[in-house]
Amino acid sequence: MGHRLSKIYTRTGDSGTTGLGDGSRVEKDSLRVEAYGTVDELNSQIGLVIAFGLDEKIANQLLDIQHDLFDLGSELCVPGYSAIYDANIEALEKILDEHNAKLPALKEFILPGGNLPAASCHIARTVCRRAERLVVSLAREENINPPVVKYLNRLSDLLFVLGRVLARQDGQTEILWNKDRQTTNDKK
Repeated sequence: MGHRLSKIYTRTGDSGTTGLGDGSRVEKDSLRVEAYGTVDELNSQIGLVIAFGLDEKIANQLLDIQHDLFDLGSELCVPGYSAIYDANIEALEKILDEHNAKLPALKEFILPGGNLPAASCHIARTVCRRAERLVVSLAREENINPPVVKYLNRLSDLLFVLGRVLARQDGQTEILWNKDRQTTNDKK
């Protein structure tokens, strides 16, 4: 393992650049930094979901995903480095299939919400989709390990399913989108 940070501020980023893991410097708003910064945001959001005191199995699955996301972020921070593989994607698919098999089929769109853990999970899903879009944009400009995009795509699917699972906690339910609802403007 490399050095640990003993001093948090270095002043090297005061000019608007930051160091990548390979020692090169880039602008702080570069697409690469945006991508791994958004993965960090996603990881933090998943930490919030876990903090709601989930079922131990789901909490442990999300904790494993947090470790994967740290690896994925490091991969994006170090050009040419690979840390996410097909096995990571297969693990997500296994969890996804396991949780989805217990849910009723979707016949309507659902609104992101239901309870705090579910709503937080849906926020994580949308951050994941944003991270995926940024990585796709980055892959147009630089060589990116293909499993990274696949992992984020599958993770957003899993977070959707987990949002559905969490919405059912304590006898609660999902909120279905009602396309035929009477809007506030209709009530006037």
